[in-house]
This record gives sequence, C-alpha cells and structure tokens, in this order.
Amino acid sequence: MEEWLVMAFDSTQQALRAEMLLEYAEVEIDLCPTPKEITAGCALSIQFPQQFLATVKDVVAREQVEIRGIYIRSETGEYDSISL
Repeated sequence: MEEWLVMAFDSTQQALRAEMLLEYAEVEIDLCPTPKEITAGCALSIQFPQQFLATVKDVVAREQVEIRGIYIRSETGEYDSISL
C-alpha cells in the first residue's frame, strides 16, 4: 500500500491556498480533518502520496505557503514530522 503523508496548517486560508496550488501542480491530494495527534491551528489538512513529497516541498517553498509541518504516520499510529 502506498504511504500517504499529512501536511498540517495554522490557518484555513493557507490550507485552501495549498490545495489550489497543489491541484494546479497536478499533485494527487485529499483534503481531510487534521489528525488529533497533530497539534495545529487549523482543522483542515492535506494528505498526499509520499511520491509527491519533492513536488509538495517545492510548491510550498516557491509559493511561500505557511505550513505547520509535513508528517508521516508511524507503525505505532503516531505522526512523525518530516524535516523540510
């Protein structure tokens, strides 16, 4: 099964902006509720397949999207931060 990552935000505005930019970049995404294990100021997160990580990082940096972080779910169910 393909590993999906979660990108969390501190504002809904940034989440919706990221959604638009990533769709434009043709990244497969899913808008979802922020997992309760991730502390963020916004209830919306974006999930995407791990294969798109480089593209997502590029879009976030280039467009200066403010994010809380990108996380991967560990085998224990916890979310570990991925360094940007």
